[in-house]
Amino acid sequence: MQFEHRSVFPFLILVFALSIPFWILGGVLDVQLLPGLPIGALAVFTPGIAASVMVYRDGRFLAVRRLLRRSFDADRIKDRRWYFLFVLFNPAVAILSFQIMRAMGITVPNPPPLTLAVFPLGAFAFIAALGEEIGWTGYATEPILRRWGIRLGGMLLGVVWAAFHLILLTQVDRSLQWIAWWSLGTLSLRTIMVWLYDHAGDSVFAAAIFHCMINLSWQLFPVNGSFYDPKIFSLVTLALGVLIATTWRLASQAKLSAA
Repeated sequence: MQFEHRSVFPFLILVFALSIPFWILGGVLDVQLLPGLPIGALAVFTPGIAASVMVYRDGRFLAVRRLLRRSFDADRIKDRRWYFLFVLFNPAVAILSFQIMRAMGITVPNPPPLTLAVFPLGAFAFIAALGEEIGWTGYATEPILRRWGIRLGGMLLGVVWAAFHLILLTQVDRSLQWIAWWSLGTLSLRTIMVWLYDHAGDSVFAAAIFHCMINLSWQLFPVNGSFYDPKIFSLVTLALGVLIATTWRLASQAKLSAA
């Protein structure tokens, strides 16, 4: 199935429809999978399920197999230096946010030293990220890029991504202001992910790594993410993303001028 023939809008409708039972579950059961993560967050697997359903309609099990194989398409990243961005961007945001909060006089405890517990937490975060990115990146990103480009396409997908989390955020009693700042950061992160996807080899695996590091950086922030400030994180994310994209553009222009 060609990217331009993929039906993005029906895919999005299906994602939200499949998520409804999980959101209801989160409203009924006051259970958290991790601090700040309600049980309704099991809906993270619905984008991958919805994408599998969509490709099955046109290519049956062969198409589903091809889609799921993208989960470990690390070979698409020819220049391994890109992985520094995929892995380190979100920890850098967390570290900068921590330093800014301290400089502003906000009392933030030191994060605890890393232990072996980070490995199962990282594995959980990666599996959850992959459940989403098979859909958001593996299915939807390419046709969105072809139609709207990186900036507009990334922002549109970012809006959908933020909306996908709104009910979950209300289930852990986030305020409207908290959600608004978090949504700005989420929109910025998805736009950065789309930019990285387009520039670094179209890898779903790399997108899942990036997504995994978002959640891991949040959970490792003091204390289990309870000191996470969406306003500061969002502004740092936006500034760092603009800096990287601008630096890349200037470096590319310099190469063209020197050629």
